[in-house]
Amino acid sequence: MKFRTIVLFCAAAFSSVAFAADGNAILNKDCVSCHNLKGPAPQTLKELWARKGPDLFFAGNKYREEWLESWLQKPQRIRPAGEFYGDHLKRGDKHDEVDAATLKDHATLSREDAAAVAAVLMQLKPKSDLIAKEKLEPGTISEFMGEMVFDKFLGCSACHRYEADEGGLSGPELYTVAKRLQPEYIASYIRSPQAWDPKIWMPNKHVSDANIQKLVYFFKALNEEHHDAK
Repeated sequence: MKFRTIVLFCAAAFSSVAFAADGNAILNKDCVSCHNLKGPAPQTLKELWARKGPDLFFAGNKYREEWLESWLQKPQRIRPAGEFYGDHLKRGDKHDEVDAATLKDHATLSREDAAAVAAVLMQLKPKSDLIAKEKLEPGTISEFMGEMVFDKFLGCSACHRYEADEGGLSGPELYTVAKRLQPEYIASYIRSPQAWDPKIWMPNKHVSDANIQKLVYFFKALNEEHHDAK
Protein backbone atom coordinates (compact mmCIF):
# COMPACT_ATOMS: atom_id res chain seq x y z
CA MET A 1 0.00 0.00 0.00
CA LYS A 2 2.82 2.38 0.92
CA PHE A 3 4.62 1.52 -2.33
CA ARG A 4 1.51 2.33 -4.38
CA THR A 5 1.15 5.67 -2.59
CA ILE A 6 4.78 6.53 -3.29
CA VAL A 7 4.38 5.66 -6.98
CA LEU A 8 1.26 7.83 -7.28
CA PHE A 9 2.96 10.71 -5.51
CA CYS A 10 6.01 10.52 -7.80
CA ALA A 11 3.78 10.33 -10.87
CA ALA A 12 1.88 13.41 -9.77
CA ALA A 13 5.10 15.30 -9.06
CA PHE A 14 6.53 14.36 -12.45
CA SER A 15 3.31 15.43 -14.16
CA SER A 16 3.45 18.80 -12.41
CA VAL A 17 7.05 19.39 -13.45
CA ALA A 18 6.31 18.41 -17.05
CA PHE A 19 3.29 20.71 -17.05
CA ALA A 20 5.38 23.70 -15.98
CA ALA A 21 8.19 22.78 -18.38
CA ASP A 22 5.75 22.75 -21.30
CA GLY A 23 4.59 26.24 -20.39
CA ASN A 24 8.16 27.51 -20.29
CA ALA A 25 8.91 25.89 -23.62
CA ILE A 26 5.91 27.55 -25.27
CA LEU A 27 6.79 30.95 -23.84
CA ASN A 28 10.43 30.74 -24.90
CA LYS A 29 9.58 29.41 -28.36
CA ASP A 30 6.49 31.35 -29.37
CA CYS A 31 6.09 34.36 -27.07
CA VAL A 32 9.52 35.82 -26.37
CA SER A 33 9.72 37.62 -29.73
CA CYS A 34 6.86 39.95 -28.71
CA HIS A 35 6.85 39.85 -24.91
CA ASN A 36 9.46 40.75 -22.31
CA LEU A 37 9.64 37.71 -20.01
CA LYS A 38 12.66 38.63 -17.89
CA GLY A 39 12.60 42.42 -17.40
CA PRO A 40 13.37 45.14 -16.85
CA ALA A 41 10.71 47.40 -18.38
CA PRO A 42 11.83 49.71 -21.22
CA GLN A 43 14.27 52.33 -19.95
CA THR A 44 14.11 54.66 -22.95
CA LEU A 45 11.31 55.95 -25.20
CA LYS A 46 12.89 54.16 -28.13
CA GLU A 47 12.62 50.84 -26.28
CA LEU A 48 9.05 51.63 -25.25
CA TRP A 49 7.91 52.43 -28.79
CA ALA A 50 9.55 49.23 -30.05
CA ARG A 51 7.55 47.06 -27.65
CA LYS A 52 5.33 44.64 -29.59
CA GLY A 53 3.26 43.27 -26.70
CA PRO A 54 2.81 43.84 -22.98
CA ASP A 55 5.67 42.97 -20.65
CA LEU A 56 5.04 39.65 -18.92
CA PHE A 57 7.89 39.48 -16.42
CA PHE A 58 5.48 40.56 -13.65
CA ALA A 59 2.44 38.70 -15.01
CA GLY A 60 1.82 36.98 -11.68
CA ASN A 61 1.40 40.38 -10.01
CA LYS A 62 -0.89 41.63 -12.74
CA TYR A 63 -3.27 39.09 -14.24
CA ARG A 64 -5.98 36.75 -13.03
CA GLU A 65 -4.99 33.19 -13.91
CA GLU A 66 -8.47 32.11 -15.01
CA TRP A 67 -8.63 35.05 -17.40
CA LEU A 68 -5.22 34.23 -18.87
CA GLU A 69 -6.28 30.65 -19.56
CA SER A 70 -9.49 31.75 -21.22
CA TRP A 71 -7.99 34.61 -23.24
CA LEU A 72 -5.11 32.56 -24.62
CA GLN A 73 -7.64 30.12 -26.04
CA LYS A 74 -9.77 32.88 -27.59
CA PRO A 75 -7.78 36.14 -27.82
CA GLN A 76 -9.73 39.38 -28.17
CA ARG A 77 -8.08 42.74 -28.76
CA ILE A 78 -7.59 44.75 -25.57
CA ARG A 79 -5.82 47.73 -27.12
CA PRO A 80 -8.00 48.98 -30.02
CA ALA A 81 -5.01 50.72 -31.64
CA GLY A 82 -2.35 48.13 -30.81
CA GLU A 83 0.50 48.19 -28.31
CA PHE A 84 1.80 51.53 -29.60
CA TYR A 85 -1.10 53.41 -31.14
CA GLY A 86 1.16 55.64 -33.26
CA ASP A 87 1.99 52.69 -35.50
CA HIS A 88 -1.64 51.87 -36.31
CA LEU A 89 -3.34 55.14 -37.24
CA LYS A 90 -4.50 56.55 -40.56
CA ARG A 91 -6.00 59.86 -41.54
CA GLY A 92 -9.80 59.98 -41.41
CA ASP A 93 -12.36 62.49 -42.62
CA LYS A 94 -12.53 64.29 -39.26
CA HIS A 95 -9.73 62.79 -37.19
CA ASP A 96 -7.22 59.97 -37.10
CA GLU A 97 -8.64 56.45 -37.22
CA VAL A 98 -7.30 53.01 -36.38
CA ASP A 99 -5.86 51.26 -39.43
CA ALA A 100 -7.10 47.74 -38.77
CA ALA A 101 -5.07 46.37 -41.69
CA THR A 102 -1.86 46.99 -39.71
CA LEU A 103 -3.00 45.04 -36.63
CA LYS A 104 -2.07 41.39 -36.21
CA ASP A 105 -4.15 38.76 -34.43
CA HIS A 106 -2.68 37.04 -31.39
CA ALA A 107 -1.85 33.34 -31.63
CA THR A 108 -4.44 30.92 -30.22
CA LEU A 109 -3.45 28.14 -27.83
CA SER A 110 -5.13 24.85 -26.99
CA ARG A 111 -6.74 24.47 -23.57
CA GLU A 112 -3.79 22.42 -22.31
CA ASP A 113 -1.16 24.82 -23.63
CA ALA A 114 -3.06 27.86 -22.34
CA ALA A 115 -3.25 26.33 -18.85
CA ALA A 116 0.46 25.49 -18.92
CA VAL A 117 1.48 28.98 -20.02
CA ALA A 118 -0.83 30.65 -17.51
CA ALA A 119 0.58 28.53 -14.68
CA VAL A 120 4.13 29.60 -15.51
CA LEU A 121 3.21 33.27 -15.92
CA MET A 122 1.49 33.35 -12.54
CA GLN A 123 4.81 32.47 -10.91
CA LEU A 124 6.38 35.72 -12.14
CA LYS A 125 5.97 38.13 -9.21
CA PRO A 126 8.98 40.48 -8.91
CA LYS A 127 6.85 43.45 -7.84
CA SER A 128 4.98 41.94 -4.92
CA ASP A 129 6.22 44.81 -2.74
CA LEU A 130 4.07 47.25 -4.73
CA ILE A 131 1.06 44.94 -4.51
CA ALA A 132 1.45 44.56 -0.74
CA LYS A 133 1.09 48.32 -0.26
CA GLU A 134 -2.47 48.35 -1.58
CA LYS A 135 -5.25 47.87 0.96
CA LEU A 136 -8.60 47.72 -0.80
CA GLU A 137 -11.78 47.88 1.22
CA PRO A 138 -14.97 46.11 0.07
CA GLY A 139 -17.43 48.53 -1.46
CA THR A 140 -19.53 49.62 -4.41
CA ILE A 141 -20.17 52.78 -6.39
CA SER A 142 -23.01 53.86 -8.64
CA GLU A 143 -22.21 53.80 -12.33
CA PHE A 144 -22.98 57.53 -12.52
CA MET A 145 -20.55 58.48 -9.76
CA GLY A 146 -17.89 56.10 -11.06
CA GLU A 147 -18.15 57.62 -14.53
CA MET A 148 -17.86 61.10 -13.02
CA VAL A 149 -14.55 60.18 -11.37
CA PHE A 150 -13.28 58.32 -14.44
CA ASP A 151 -14.35 60.78 -17.12
CA LYS A 152 -15.10 64.22 -15.69
CA PHE A 153 -12.66 64.46 -12.77
CA LEU A 154 -9.67 62.51 -14.11
CA GLY A 155 -10.18 62.54 -17.89
CA CYS A 156 -9.37 58.84 -18.32
CA SER A 157 -11.76 58.47 -21.26
CA ALA A 158 -9.40 60.51 -23.45
CA CYS A 159 -7.26 57.37 -23.81
CA HIS A 160 -9.40 54.47 -22.54
CA ARG A 161 -12.71 52.99 -23.58
CA TYR A 162 -15.16 52.36 -20.75
CA GLU A 163 -17.76 50.96 -23.16
CA ALA A 164 -17.26 49.17 -26.46
CA ASP A 165 -17.90 52.40 -28.40
CA GLU A 166 -17.16 55.09 -25.81
CA GLY A 167 -13.75 56.55 -24.96
CA GLY A 168 -10.28 56.83 -26.43
CA LEU A 169 -8.23 54.35 -28.44
CA SER A 170 -4.61 54.88 -27.40
CA GLY A 171 -4.82 52.81 -24.20
CA PRO A 172 -6.33 49.43 -23.33
CA GLU A 173 -10.10 49.16 -22.95
CA LEU A 174 -11.24 49.13 -19.33
CA TYR A 175 -14.76 47.69 -19.40
CA THR A 176 -13.32 44.20 -18.86
CA VAL A 177 -10.28 45.23 -16.80
CA ALA A 178 -11.70 43.90 -13.52
CA LYS A 179 -11.98 40.46 -15.09
CA ARG A 180 -8.44 40.31 -16.41
CA LEU A 181 -6.39 42.18 -13.78
CA GLN A 182 -5.96 41.75 -10.03
CA PRO A 183 -7.58 44.63 -8.11
CA GLU A 184 -4.41 45.43 -6.16
CA TYR A 185 -2.49 45.78 -9.42
CA ILE A 186 -5.16 48.14 -10.80
CA ALA A 187 -4.90 50.27 -7.67
CA SER A 188 -1.09 50.28 -7.69
CA TYR A 189 -0.87 51.15 -11.38
CA ILE A 190 -3.30 54.06 -10.99
CA ARG A 191 -1.28 55.27 -8.01
CA SER A 192 2.00 55.30 -9.94
CA PRO A 193 2.14 54.02 -13.54
CA GLN A 194 5.86 54.75 -13.70
CA ALA A 195 6.57 52.44 -10.75
CA TRP A 196 5.60 49.63 -13.13
CA ASP A 197 6.59 51.12 -16.47
CA PRO A 198 9.13 53.97 -16.09
CA LYS A 199 8.71 55.49 -19.57
CA ILE A 200 5.00 54.89 -20.14
CA TRP A 201 3.03 57.88 -21.45
CA MET A 202 0.18 57.40 -18.97
CA PRO A 203 0.44 60.36 -16.56
CA ASN A 204 0.64 60.05 -12.81
CA LYS A 205 -2.37 62.14 -11.77
CA HIS A 206 -1.67 61.67 -8.07
CA VAL A 207 -5.08 60.13 -7.58
CA SER A 208 -6.28 60.12 -3.97
CA ASP A 209 -6.77 56.88 -2.06
CA ALA A 210 -10.53 57.49 -2.05
CA ASN A 211 -10.70 57.92 -5.82
CA ILE A 212 -8.46 54.90 -6.43
CA GLN A 213 -10.96 52.81 -4.46
CA LYS A 214 -13.85 54.34 -6.41
CA LEU A 215 -12.19 53.50 -9.73
CA VAL A 216 -11.64 49.88 -8.68
CA TYR A 217 -15.34 49.64 -7.74
CA PHE A 218 -16.29 51.31 -11.02
CA PHE A 219 -14.29 48.85 -13.11
CA LYS A 220 -15.91 45.96 -11.27
CA ALA A 221 -19.35 47.40 -12.05
CA LEU A 222 -18.41 47.90 -15.71
CA ASN A 223 -17.23 44.31 -15.99
CA GLU A 224 -20.46 43.00 -14.51
CA GLU A 225 -22.52 45.16 -16.87
CA HIS A 226 -20.47 44.04 -19.87
CA HIS A 227 -20.84 40.38 -18.84
CA ASP A 228 -24.61 40.71 -18.36
CA ALA A 229 -24.98 42.39 -21.73
CA LYS A 230 -23.55 39.37 -23.58
